Amino acid sequence: MKKNKYKYIYEELAAQIKDGSFQPGELIPSEHDLSAHYETSRETIRKALTLLSQNGYIQKLRGKGSVVLDTNRASFPISGLVSFKELADQMSSDIWTHVVGFGLIQPEPYLQHQLQCSAKEEIWKVIRTRTFDGERVILDKDYLLKKHIPNLTEAICEQSIYAYIEQELGLIISFAKKEITVEPCTEEDKSLLDLNGFSHVVVVRNYVYLEDASLFQYTESRHRPDKFRFVDFARRHMK
Repeated sequence: MKKNKYKYIYEELAAQIKDGSFQPGELIPSEHDLSAHYETSRETIRKALTLLSQNGYIQKLRGKGSVVLDTNRASFPISGLVSFKELADQMSSDIWTHVVGFGLIQPEPYLQHQLQCSAKEEIWKVIRTRTFDGERVILDKDYLLKKHIPNLTEAICEQSIYAYIEQELGLIISFAKKEITVEPCTEEDKSLLDLNGFSHVVVVRNYVYLEDASLFQYTESRHRPDKFRFVDFARRHMK
């Protein structure tokens, strides 16, 4: 038992999180208190907490302790290409989209590189926050080439840009390349999201293409890490 005591502690704490003894957002007891409770060293407790963190049960917050994550977080598919509204329609949470920035811009070098366009191109810039049960937990930053999407309105952006593109413009959205990273929060994140002490966000960058392989959209979706998990189904191909 002593050799694997940290695993025993991990399993017991994980079970308490699953059965609701510890609620999402609640701090679990400190390393000192857990060490006294289990009559073991703080190093053993740290191993158990590290395992809890690695498996998505807790998030360690500097200077505060370990907060319980919501294990019933909304699932966002990695490989799928769906709009946020399509995902929201499948969820039971109270979800709202708020457009906080909208207009036409000419791209600076960073966006020229991301969209593979010239400085003379006009680009729709759409900044939206997604609110779940009263908390702003996603910041979506969309950039769309006007030559492909000639007309766009704030009202469309409050609903579904993809529905407008496919149903009104008759274009076919075909595929996307995605990059997922964890990055420090920016001042914009701090201003527009309810971060609840988190110092990092999960960033999903999408490069979205039409049926003719034209890149028409670059999206940067910034997620508070305790509310979402990204999922995929993978199958091993046997030789």
